[in-house]
Amino acid sequence: MNTLIRNGVVCFPGEHFQADLMIENDTISFIGAAGSVQDHEADQIFNADDMYVCPGGIDPHTHMDLQQSEKYRAIDTFASGGIAAACGGTTTIIDHMANGPKGCSLWHQFHVYEKLAADCPVDYSFHGVLQDIDPQILDELGDIIDVGFPSFKAYTTYGYPFTEEQLLPVLRIMKEHHGLLTVHCENDAITTLLRSELDEHAMTPIHQALTRPNVAESEAIDMVLSVARVCQDAPIYIVHLSTHEGLAQIKLARANGQNNIYAETCPQYLLLTDEKFEQGGPSEGIKYIMAPPLRKKQDNNALWQALQEGEIQVVATDHCPFSLQDKQENTSDFRQCPGGVSGVEERMLLLFGKGVQGKRISLERFVEVTSTNAAKIFGLYPQKGTLLPGSDADIVVIDPHRSHTFSKDNLHTKCGYSPYENMAVPCSVAAVFLRGKKIAAYNHFVGELGYGKLLKRKRRFES
Repeated sequence: MNTLIRNGVVCFPGEHFQADLMIENDTISFIGAAGSVQDHEADQIFNADDMYVCPGGIDPHTHMDLQQSEKYRAIDTFASGGIAAACGGTTTIIDHMANGPKGCSLWHQFHVYEKLAADCPVDYSFHGVLQDIDPQILDELGDIIDVGFPSFKAYTTYGYPFTEEQLLPVLRIMKEHHGLLTVHCENDAITTLLRSELDEHAMTPIHQALTRPNVAESEAIDMVLSVARVCQDAPIYIVHLSTHEGLAQIKLARANGQNNIYAETCPQYLLLTDEKFEQGGPSEGIKYIMAPPLRKKQDNNALWQALQEGEIQVVATDHCPFSLQDKQENTSDFRQCPGGVSGVEERMLLLFGKGVQGKRISLERFVEVTSTNAAKIFGLYPQKGTLLPGSDADIVVIDPHRSHTFSKDNLHTKCGYSPYENMAVPCSVAAVFLRGKKIAAYNHFVGELGYGKLLKRKRRFES
């Protein structure tokens, strides 16, 4: 089937122009001047007058169906979270797996997640997760990179905190096999000590921010980048960057000659501050428990500037929502609260409305940070992340004239609330196509469960 997207503003990382775009079956076949394709040449037509035609969003940081602890599991499955992604203009997710049983093979979680994601309505891939390190795990790491899953995640805090001793052998394998290590950077000693020193009267949500200070992130980033430098500039991707001090460490490392550093931030660190922890009392503040925590306006501003200047390459979400009950049963002790919020549905409109229309980033930068850069960094380009002929017809059409207000009543996440509740943007997602098939239109899901494909990805430096 041929689909014509007619007379839209077609957006690439370096330019945008008014054009017609033709889809044949599941790929883009032609882009030409507006009016260059005749109506009779298409089986169906979407009129994109005064709308922006962009590559489908790629969110490389989600946690669908994540078992965070023995008690708490993220409430969005790959089905419900995938529907939310589709309605928000995201056509591909790369999900960060949860830890498996202690001592398990690296393959264990891949097999678990293949089953969990079987009914996902958008395309998907996985980042592996690193726990204990031994010779067998290091052998498996190279093998998994080679078969099409070249990115893994390590944490410098939580149950399996990585130090220099664990990072060195992993980064050597990554360097050898052209993989990419993504890292959650918070200093475990700092956060653990500060949390252990709290008394029973200091357990309210604001103490999540006070016990995970900015320096915990920046110190861990410095450590990780230093080890990567020792490993001959091994590639590093910093997830959910939240502080201006952490950003400064990245800039410094780059200035000292490290070229293989990538950074991601999230909408919550661009648009929200730690004031949310105290507004409305503990039962409201507890909704915003996440790690790293919300920061200050100074950090918001620094991250926006870094986005526009290209110092931060990707805006992802860390989508990992829990039910209100799961959150609010811990108002008296934030340490027991599961960490995470929604974002996969909100991201694209927040970045377009608050970023492009709010004149914080350019239209070209929007395309880069929501799609193209992630495709390039994680081995999906040019199949994904661009509107070039021959690429998958993954397309989001944004209507800049129809406003949208985020509300628990119009979001598709199962958690029943949004960190951006009642926030309005002067734009809407008019249509979303995944491999040529329309899967969403104006906040309505019209796709089908299971339509998403598991994507194997190229290693870095592969054409």
